[in-house]
Amino acid sequence: MVKIRLTRTGAKKAPTYRIVVADSRYPRDGRFIDQIGYYNPQTNPAEVKIDADKAKDWMFKGAQPTETVKSLFKKNGIID
Repeated sequence: MVKIRLTRTGAKKAPTYRIVVADSRYPRDGRFIDQIGYYNPQTNPAEVKIDADKAKDWMFKGAQPTETVKSLFKKNGIID
């Protein structure tokens, strides 16, 4: 199954995340199919940049977002 999920980047105790499309069998920070955005919770307010067209296209193809990514999509108006 293809999932839209976060991969952790950044320094120790200062995480940033990439929003990626990956096969569910791949490790969290391993191989991915496509990168569609990023999320930086360290800034105030948190910085989120998502390519809405790519996200909608991948969900149309059957990719399932994780709960965290789904909440980020809702905050940015990509899904209802």
